[in-house]
Amino acid sequence: MNRSRSDVDLQLPPDVTLADVEAAAARIAGAVAATPFLLSQTLSRKLGAEVWLKFENLQFTASFKERGALNKLLSLTPEERDRGVIAASAGNHAQGVAYHAGRSGIAATIVMPTTTPNLKVERVREHGARVVLHGAGFGEAAVEMSRLAQAEGLTVVHPFDDPAVIAGQGTATLEMLHAQPALDTLALPIGGGGLIAGAVVVARALRPAMRIVGVQSEIFPGMARACGSFDGEPAVGSSVAEGIAVTDPGAITRRIVRAGVDAIAVVGEDAIEEAIALLLGIEKTLCEGAGGAGIAAMLARPELFAARRVGVVLSGGNIDTRVLVAVLQRHLTRTGRMVRIRAELPDHPGALARLTAAVAAEGANIYELRHERLAATSRAKESSVSLDVELRDPADLPALMGRLTAENFRVRRDEF
Repeated sequence: MNRSRSDVDLQLPPDVTLADVEAAAARIAGAVAATPFLLSQTLSRKLGAEVWLKFENLQFTASFKERGALNKLLSLTPEERDRGVIAASAGNHAQGVAYHAGRSGIAATIVMPTTTPNLKVERVREHGARVVLHGAGFGEAAVEMSRLAQAEGLTVVHPFDDPAVIAGQGTATLEMLHAQPALDTLALPIGGGGLIAGAVVVARALRPAMRIVGVQSEIFPGMARACGSFDGEPAVGSSVAEGIAVTDPGAITRRIVRAGVDAIAVVGEDAIEEAIALLLGIEKTLCEGAGGAGIAAMLARPELFAARRVGVVLSGGNIDTRVLVAVLQRHLTRTGRMVRIRAELPDHPGALARLTAAVAAEGANIYELRHERLAATSRAKESSVSLDVELRDPADLPALMGRLTAENFRVRRDEF
């Protein structure tokens, strides 16, 4: 992809129009938050661009998915409302459909994989939806959704490949451009493509020259491959960005993205993790992996954004607590603020107390300590201690190592 605007035919597929998005905005007004859209001065200095953040992680269910789900529900005929709706999802779409269906008096069934964390299942049930646990992943859950929809006459609320859903997601970009007409770039996560497809419809109608950059994880580059901007193999592993962990993008969204997106940045997991940590540390806002994808692209592909006025959608904030802890610990390690030190100390009373006192004297904090008397590196009259130490600043490490050496401990830095 990676093309200039003059190279692109601005005639988008007719599936969704600006009028559809504007109608959606009027329809969902008051029921979905018009979330803050704020300049981040610190991120702007750090990333070399003017960075504006759209806080969709502050929606009631902590995701932009509410927009498309509600627009679809409000577009139903009376007969479709009476029969009820069904969706397949393990995350944000499930909560958006369940919450707004409950508010609107529409019976909702959500098919979720059996591997879905119980907390997410309970959240969906709390909104009044019937939960059907089926299959090991989204694909099997989607098959069961189709079967139940046909058997019970339910209307499918697709997470991304539906014109009403795309129009609803486009309302986020409509709000951004109304608030800051001078934006010249958008950075948006891509999973199935609903959010960025809605953005394309709005931006190409109101700001044809705007640069639109999609972001995908290197583990799930489905849209990038479909659009010919990534010809490698997906990386192996699990992605911290579950919200964009989509293997096959939608047919409608693929058409719109091909016609109207300038570039798709395929980024590594480290960049996504770093974005989560930066947003929490700098903006004090909690984002899931997909929510941090736009900032990850700015870290990994700065040439796409340098000196530009960039709108970044923080698409969601539903991150598992254990994942968040791991991300923050890895951030400390990558930045040199968390180090592992191996110390050999005399095996007699008081040695360990002297060691920890020396660490404290240098203003460092011991995060974890392991006393390994049987370590092969130790001498017969010594014991080995492994310390995970948090520093105030990475530059403090030489002074700490010098202090420990002066206290007659044999020390070295270890790898995690």
